Amino acid sequence: MEVLNAFLVKVVTEIVNPVILLLSAAAFVVFVWGVFQFVVHGGDEAKRKEGRSAIFWGIIGLVIIFGAYGIINVALGTFSLGPIKPLPR
Repeated sequence: MEVLNAFLVKVVTEIVNPVILLLSAAAFVVFVWGVFQFVVHGGDEAKRKEGRSAIFWGIIGLVIIFGAYGIINVALGTFSLGPIKPLPR
């Protein structure tokens, strides 16, 4: 069981954490791009609609990503594997 515990913690810290970080950064960029389009193209209704859509999907992406992060933490805590440690800065 100790080997499985070490393996799962290693997978989460080496693979899952960077993937979550990358996906959350991508969703944030989509959100910021949507805000930029919405604000800059105030007179063009089509561009504002594109911006609104990007804002919506950026927020949805962030919610899904952080939800997955929470579910992984709950699963690891349930099986006494410990929480996911954040990436070192």
